[in-house]
Amino acid sequence: MSKTLERFLLILLDFLLIHAAFILWAKWRWTMGFFAAKSPSMLLTQSLILYVFWLFLFLFYGLYHIWYTRSRVDEFLSVLKVVSIGIFLIFLVTSDAQKDIAHPLQSSRIMILMYWLFMMILVSAGRVGLRTLHRKLLERGIGRRKAFIVGWGQKAKELFDMVEKAPALGYDVVGFIHHDDAYEKRESYKQIPVRGPIRRLSEFIRRMHIQEVLIALPGRSIKRLEEVMAQCEGMPVGLKIVPDHYSMILGQVQTNQLYGFPLIEIFPQLMEPWEHVVKRGIDIVVSLLAFVVLLVLLLFWLPFIVAMQIKSPGPVFYSQERVGKNGKVFKIYKFRTMITDAEKQSGPVWATDEDPRIPGPGRIMRKYRIDEIPQIINILDGDMSIVGPRPERPHFVEILRREIPLYSRRLRISPGLTGWAQVKGDYDQTIDDVKKKLEFDLFYIENMSLRMDLKIMIHTVIVMLKGKGK
Repeated sequence: MSKTLERFLLILLDFLLIHAAFILWAKWRWTMGFFAAKSPSMLLTQSLILYVFWLFLFLFYGLYHIWYTRSRVDEFLSVLKVVSIGIFLIFLVTSDAQKDIAHPLQSSRIMILMYWLFMMILVSAGRVGLRTLHRKLLERGIGRRKAFIVGWGQKAKELFDMVEKAPALGYDVVGFIHHDDAYEKRESYKQIPVRGPIRRLSEFIRRMHIQEVLIALPGRSIKRLEEVMAQCEGMPVGLKIVPDHYSMILGQVQTNQLYGFPLIEIFPQLMEPWEHVVKRGIDIVVSLLAFVVLLVLLLFWLPFIVAMQIKSPGPVFYSQERVGKNGKVFKIYKFRTMITDAEKQSGPVWATDEDPRIPGPGRIMRKYRIDEIPQIINILDGDMSIVGPRPERPHFVEILRREIPLYSRRLRISPGLTGWAQVKGDYDQTIDDVKKKLEFDLFYIENMSLRMDLKIMIHTVIVMLKGKGK
């Protein structure tokens, strides 16, 4: 069963149970005499409106992401959290402050609590039941994903034994991939053969229709790990690694743990297709709104631009080549904050604290991120997003690709006006700074969602208001 079909069945089940919860609640309320019976068409309309509300919440809180990897307890707790948040929002929308304070246990409030109970019982029972059925099918060998274990030795064999003891994980290991490129012999473990070396991994994945790759490399095989990731880049496979190698990929990524079996997912699906559409829509709407707000605040930030011109005459705007998604080079726009031809003598260099090339007005513009305003144009053009890793210059990208393993993974998504590294890290001044910020960028890439984008945007506003820029 494909992930798409699994999600479809789950969404269909939620659709039926959310409607059932509302109809049963309405019937119970009418039976208790709280209001007269309404027409079926009116009840159906109300139920559909509520379903759209719940669907949005379930999507927003990730209840349809990597569904098959959660345990039944995790599933129940996730439903409990989201349904409780939804009921709290309904409380707020339908509240009457004076009545609620005077009569906190009035019948309408109790009715909403009963609706929460109906939702919790039906939706959680349905999801747990479906998960139980799914687990039973996996244990019987139905719906498992064909998998390779990359590595050969004690660690790989231990991983195979753990997978074999946990059939509900859904992995059907059909071969090992040897970590030595010179490997040519025929070997096997518990009748599972070694198919060949890592350099042939993508070939075997295509030929045998492999869906999951589990990595159990010996020791600190960083180069081998990079080779595996390169072989799997762009392939329709899930890529997971045993926790021993966590530090090799700079940490802070999604961890799946089912029945006490931990695996770290390296290439999770970044976003659902619908989320990409919504993300792009948010980029356009927020950019247009920001443009209007900035026009209103023109009298606030225009004096800094004028002061910059007095201190260092030259172009108001500054354009520079940056590397975007999939290595595409584009021109980024900023208000100029450095002296004209700042890098004429030095060549491309990062800005530093107390940089003599930045006059006083430029420092203020950087402090409050005013210089980034023109990038609204890049966002509307589609070269950038509101949230994503900051785009770097081609000169530095080539250096960083050589110096830092996995740096190119930042280029898998559109760069952003702001990002997790910007609200958590500092400006790039050295390679070490870039390495630290790469951890935050990889964390964002592995965990990106609309909810995380909203969180980053809120943090960015706080950073701007506090003047933490440099």
